[in-house]
Amino acid sequence: MLILQCVVRGANHGYGIAQHIQRVSRDTLKIGEGSLYPALQRLLLNDYVAAEWGLSENNRRARYYTITPAGRRHLAREKRSFDALLMGIARVMEAP
Repeated sequence: MLILQCVVRGANHGYGIAQHIQRVSRDTLKIGEGSLYPALQRLLLNDYVAAEWGLSENNRRARYYTITPAGRRHLAREKRSFDALLMGIARVMEAP
């Protein structure tokens, strides 16, 4: 869900996605390569993202990921599910 949310903003490479998540979460969330790249591969296999090779900011070859229409639909479902989970947790935490 977090990766898809990052690429909704526009094409980005794996390292850029990880950095964005870390920066926006104020260092609360840190995604390692061992988690990020397998997740990106699963998103590719499920047609939730597309990828093209390009050059990064420092002129290195990098794979840039963009969200697909199927990825947008999946992200919307995931957000609804996550919101329901958060509401359920809040109810439990607020209950006497």
